[in-house]
Amino acid sequence: MFSSSIKKFRIVSFVEGISFLTLLFVAMPIKYIGGNPIPVKIAGMTHGLLFCLFIYFLYMAASEHKWSKKFSLFAFVTSLVPFGMLFLDKHLKKKELAPSSSKLV
Repeated sequence: MFSSSIKKFRIVSFVEGISFLTLLFVAMPIKYIGGNPIPVKIAGMTHGLLFCLFIYFLYMAASEHKWSKKFSLFAFVTSLVPFGMLFLDKHLKKKELAPSSSKLV
């Protein structure tokens, strides 16, 4: 199931993206509209840990597959944009299916 570093990175990227969306669209409205800061603390800490994992797996996949700095930067920037993980996943699928072609972006 987790055979390649790209597959691992895809999974971590998706979970990190979901945690970001949960923080933005669930926890923050509860804090600012409902006046309850607890969900932001929980979702924020979870997202922070997942973001650290995202950076680690990005580094591992980029090193193993010799990704360009441009693609690595692209992957990092998508983690800062809501729903960016969906766009990144599309590119990672291409890289996973065509491992000999490392220059897709």
